[in-house]
Amino acid sequence: MFVFKKKDSSLKRVIVYGYGGFNISLTPRYTPLIMPFVEDGGVYVVTNLRGGGEYGEEWHRQGMRENKQNVFDDFIACLKYFKELGARVAALGRSNGGLLVAATLTQAPHLFDSALIGYPVIDMLNYHRYHIGRAWIPEYGDPENPEDRRFLEKYSPLHNVKRAKYPPILVFTGLNDDRVHPIHALKFTARLEEVNAPVYLRVEEESGHSGATPLTRIRESADILAFIYKTLWK
Repeated sequence: MFVFKKKDSSLKRVIVYGYGGFNISLTPRYTPLIMPFVEDGGVYVVTNLRGGGEYGEEWHRQGMRENKQNVFDDFIACLKYFKELGARVAALGRSNGGLLVAATLTQAPHLFDSALIGYPVIDMLNYHRYHIGRAWIPEYGDPENPEDRRFLEKYSPLHNVKRAKYPPILVFTGLNDDRVHPIHALKFTARLEEVNAPVYLRVEEESGHSGATPLTRIRESADILAFIYKTLWK
């Protein structure tokens, strides 16, 4: 993990960010979204999980297909570390990182004080039917293959929502996302509502998967930060 904070900041309020997939390495970089949070004494954590590329291809393979649960276990360990230190914890992820936060939320809701799930892949039994989803079969597995479907079903967030004490949840997506279909976010929100989870849905009408005008990004970032402040500063 990379832990970013002011020298005099305590570990009372923490945002834990993760991705864990597609051989993508998370390294330190400037992230405008979290700067006000850090300036106000918050702690921002970037996790290096199996499935990423931080330690080479073997590290990636340890978090793909039938090994995907390793990614969730790594992230859960990070959340647990800060919870045991007495912190209030918000988990944040987008795209494959949205899958990460959603899956760990359904597995260990007690480790979250809030969850922020952006532009997520959620329905792991049908993801290949939407937009470019079929291109991800080498990473996730093929839902049409009975053997692959068994391990996908075990963690698919949409299919593992149960009645539990969930923290406040913000699901955010964009109607013009042509990479990850917004139906993932919409179906997940509906399923959480069925079990009376405190879930909020933000739908951006002007953004794609990652592209948006500066004004659109500012509006979205403001809503995300407002949710974080509302749930961590109590």
